[in-house]
Order: sequence, then structure tokens, then C-alpha cells
Amino acid sequence: MEVSSAQKLARVAAEEPDWFESLLPYRNEERGPLDFSLHVLGPGNGPTLFVVGGIQGDEPGAFSAASLLVTHYEITKGRLIVVPNLNFQSIIMHDRGPNGDMNRKFAALSESDPEYKTIVNIKNLLLLPQVDAILNMHDGSGFYRPDWVDSMRNPKRWGQSVIIDQATISVQNFGDLEAIAETVLGQTNSCLLEPEHKYYLKNTHTALGDHQMEKTLTYFAITNGKPAFGVEASKSFSLPVRAYYHIQVLEAFMEQMGIEFKRKFDPTPSGLTLALGHDLEVHFPDNQMTVLLDDLRPELKYFPAKKGENLKFKTSSPLITVIPNPKNAEHYIVYYGNRPVSRIYPDYMEFDHSLAGVEVEVDGTLKQIGWGEVVHAHNQIMVRSIPGYRVNAIGVQVEGRKSECNLPLKRHNFESHYSIDKTASMFRVEVYKLNGDGQTDSFAGMFLVHYPVSTANRPKPLLPGLSGKETLLGY
Repeated sequence: MEVSSAQKLARVAAEEPDWFESLLPYRNEERGPLDFSLHVLGPGNGPTLFVVGGIQGDEPGAFSAASLLVTHYEITKGRLIVVPNLNFQSIIMHDRGPNGDMNRKFAALSESDPEYKTIVNIKNLLLLPQVDAILNMHDGSGFYRPDWVDSMRNPKRWGQSVIIDQATISVQNFGDLEAIAETVLGQTNSCLLEPEHKYYLKNTHTALGDHQMEKTLTYFAITNGKPAFGVEASKSFSLPVRAYYHIQVLEAFMEQMGIEFKRKFDPTPSGLTLALGHDLEVHFPDNQMTVLLDDLRPELKYFPAKKGENLKFKTSSPLITVIPNPKNAEHYIVYYGNRPVSRIYPDYMEFDHSLAGVEVEVDGTLKQIGWGEVVHAHNQIMVRSIPGYRVNAIGVQVEGRKSECNLPLKRHNFESHYSIDKTASMFRVEVYKLNGDGQTDSFAGMFLVHYPVSTANRPKPLLPGLSGKETLLGY
């Protein structure tokens, strides 16, 4: 479930040490909760395509599709470098740019700008010598059409277009921007859901005096010898349809460059909904627990947390983050894209790290369960006792017992309002070390127990984009 690309970067370190050294400042384990993440995918035996999503936060189709490259693709030839969440602050705020439009900061920028460090870092990455071409992913207003049709279909709109700043650049590979884009358009337009969704090429002719486009990421790239393209799906579509078209364009570019891949989902709007909407996790390694976002309750109270430390976490998607609530430092907010999923209220306490897990009978079979695991039980579980420790099954009340060890636990033993999910099928089972001399018990770890639910009660997919106001400004 871990998406930090640590294993992939380790392979790069072994095979290409000089390049790995250039990536060290951007390793994901060193990033803050709102810094962009860097993902290196593929064996590197071919061209490298750099994909950027989330430069403008009110464009969820773009950053959702870019995130799927990280979570649901295997690159078998060539390489992808993916930054799916370049402007994470903008993403969670569902805003084009709370500190100004980031896609207008690539020509010149004051060191006092809040995004100065981000721009410097992404520039350094884009100009790595291994990068052969760049895609900047966007959602655009209306439908770009070379000729005026109506107010939503005209030359000033941006949706359903591939954008170039000029027809060619003088580089050894992929310099014929117009020809590459036209080929990609032909492939994409063979997969339209409706004929009116047709893609067109939009050449901004930036060097001829388009001062706004002179400030963009793609123009910075081509003036530094890197082939670069903008990609726009229409904001008139739902998120799954936008992501569908972005995936079609992304795969067409990969095929044009000779990058080979395997996809782990059905490339349809419904298949993309499932890929984006399920198996969403946040793992708190220091806190020895995992929570699943798919059907998470809007509040998690009495969440064990280490005294004096912020919550550290890893996620199953680069669009998930956990940040302190800026309006109330007493709790954290879990975001998936621009969607606030849940609030976590920490219960600060001492931790014990002497156990890696516990023995649990699951439907009569004895298993070793590690902290943070999800135990799927058709009928019941029973946690074996451990001398010096107690078991606290959250939501189970048994008079006269201080520990729920050696106690068969079926679904009906748990009170529904203690579940962590809205379907009331998943519950926390926590283990504490007993401390003498009147000291508070220390938290040792937690696992989740999940009981089956009927098909009718299964949660709907959780998408990373809430509907809301989106700017009509262009690329």
C-alpha cells in the first residue's frame, strides 16, 4: 500500500547512482504533508516521460489521472516520473491557487513568494538530463474549438485540447511537437464517449507575444530544450469522465514514446471510479495502526497518539494527506484530494514497542496479526491473552471484565456507534501494556476487525474531488 516509491528509488540508487543522487532532496520520506511527492516508475530501458498533475487545485480530473499512474500502472519499458500533487495546498482548498496561479510562476519569481521553493524544486526535476518529454495535466473550461461555435465551444476555451507553445523545438528526440500531438489526438479521438467530446490541437504561439503563456511550466520547459505539452479535459464532465480522457491521452503519449505498461483497471469511467474509490488507506507506522478511508466516519475520537509528536503517516494514494486543522490545532483532518474525509482527535499517551502483534483466532483458525492489519471475520474473532497486556475491543462492554482477551467477539458484541466506518462493520481492537504503580497503561498497537456486510450496504466509491466552483480561466 505504501506509495513513497522507496523500493523503486532503491533500485535507481543501485543502477544509476549519479541520477539517484540528484533525486535525494525530493525523497518522499522527507516531505511535509503538503509538499509534492515524487514517483519514479519503470526500469528505465527507454525514454522518460515526466507527468505533472495538480498545479491548479480546482482541476481534479488532472490530478486524479496522474495519481493512477502511481497506484495502478506497471511500467515495463521506459520510465515515468510523476508528480501528481504539485500544488497540494491548492488541491485541498479546491482553489486555482491560494498564493496565486502556480502555472504563471515559471518565468520569474521572488524568493519571498510562498511557493518559491516548490517552483525551484520542480524546475530542477524537469531539467534532469534523463527527462525526454513533459506533460502538464489540466482540466479546462468548455471545449476548445478552432472556430467559434457558441459561448462554450470557441477558440478561447481550453477543454478537450492538447496544447503546444510552438510547432517544433530543436532537440534530438520528440522535437516535432505538432506531429506528436496530432498523432495523440488521432488515437484519443478514436476512443470518444460522444462525438462532441472531440480533442483538438491548440497552439498558443507563445513566443509571438503571449505574455501569460510565457510564464507557464511548458514554456519554461521548451525554452530549456525539453519537449512539453499541456493536456486539458473539459470541466463540463464529471470527474470519472475527465479522468477517462486524461488516461486516454496519457496512454497515447506513452505509446508514441515507446513506453510500455500494464494497467490494473478497466479504462472506462466506471472502471476509473472503482480504481480511484476503493482500497484507500492511511497507515500510521509510529502509532502502529491503519485506517481505511472508503467508508470512514467523519470523526475518529480517542485516537492513540505519541506525546509531543505530530502524526506521521504513509498512504495508499499520493492524493491522501493528514494535516493539523489550521482553525483548531486539537485535531487533524484527513484529505483525499479536495475532499475532507475525517477528523482525527488524538488521545496522547505513552507507547510500548515490545510487541509486533498478537495471536488471534479468526473463525476458528489461529493467526498472527500484526499492528495495522485488517482482520476479515465471517463470524468471530478471539484475541489470545498475553501476560502483562490487556485487550480493549472498542465498542464491547462486558460487565466485570477489564480486558477482552480470550473472549469470542462477534459483530453483535460491538455497539454500532463505536465503529470506524459508517456501515458499522469495522471496529478497533487495541492492546495496552499494563503498567504498575498506578501508571497509565501504554499503547502497544491496534488492528481492525471487519465483519461482512450485504452487497446493498457496501460503501460507494470515494472520489478525490468534491464538486464546487472551478475557475473558467485557462491553462
